[in-house]
Amino acid sequence: MIIGIPKEVKTDEFRVGVTPSNVELFVEDGHKVIVQSCAGEGSGFRDADYFDAGASIVSTASELYDSAKLIVKVKEPQASEYDLLNESHTLFCYLHLAPLRELASVLIEKKVCAIAYETVAVGNQLPLLKPMSEIAGKMAPIVAAYHLSRYQGGEGVLISGADGVAPANVLVIGAGNAGFNAAKIASGMGGKVTVVDRSMPAIEELQKLLPHVKILIYSPGILSELLKDFDIVISTVLIHGGASAPKLITRDMLKEMRDGTILVDVAIDQGGISETSRPTTHTNPIYIEEGVLHYCVANMPGAYPKTATVALTNATLPHVRKLANEGSVDAIKNDSSLALGVNVFNGVITNKAVARAQGLEFQALETLLGS
Repeated sequence: MIIGIPKEVKTDEFRVGVTPSNVELFVEDGHKVIVQSCAGEGSGFRDADYFDAGASIVSTASELYDSAKLIVKVKEPQASEYDLLNESHTLFCYLHLAPLRELASVLIEKKVCAIAYETVAVGNQLPLLKPMSEIAGKMAPIVAAYHLSRYQGGEGVLISGADGVAPANVLVIGAGNAGFNAAKIASGMGGKVTVVDRSMPAIEELQKLLPHVKILIYSPGILSELLKDFDIVISTVLIHGGASAPKLITRDMLKEMRDGTILVDVAIDQGGISETSRPTTHTNPIYIEEGVLHYCVANMPGAYPKTATVALTNATLPHVRKLANEGSVDAIKNDSSLALGVNVFNGVITNKAVARAQGLEFQALETLLGS
């Protein structure tokens, strides 16, 4: 297999799909690895590190895509990369296709085998999403606390409070991996934390781990009332299977929130949970709607690329080796978890949630594979 590692071109994205130590293993397995020059520098990996590990270094993305068959990257292809894709490619990365109609259409037209990290599943677990959810969850209270500063447009509340002064009220929506980590860090920073979720098992587990955090069962009415009294709102809602995030916060709810409150929408990759959420970047992370600050950065872990790249590649490595060693089709046939990651195959959407969100034709992967 010829494995290609392109330089990320999404705005403010400094992670990379493979580390030099990963390259060593691929080469030992008998594969050729091509790395685009400077692909790893944002994560602290030099071209020389990849070369010493056995990779070939190429100057341009077109050289890489022309030669490689398995493309391993972090974020979904951007418009500048669309023409580089073809039907010989297996693309392995975060895709988040539900809100991305144009990209879905390109992958269908090009007949790319597109495997999304976020829908690879083992039981109820999402092992390739988990490390980035953890980092995004841990980041959320940090960025929220920073933007609560009056000089960042916030209401001027210190998350920890002070002697004789109450701390910030922090609402975390969702008790999964990202929600747990957001609640943990916000609590550690001194915030007064409340978590809402609709799943009793998730709530019970979080209560055991964070007994000092207030837990409530979600309902639209409860959420509407809670939003009025919180300084920080962190959304971590995730619908398994690649579906769009539900719109739990309406504009009318937003109007009832205090001016200078901050909403950190970790779910923005899947469209966000507020009617007013739209993707932002690390360079311009904030905008204001109805007096509420919105932090909707679509690649939050990219702010800490040295940590995020290693955490991500630790999780993706076994799957990349399987795809390379067995070939994409056989790997998908032999691994049901990896098969769940396939969103597009041979010009057809093979993920029900994505097809439903896009209003496109769905076909079961099994019928396309002929198994």
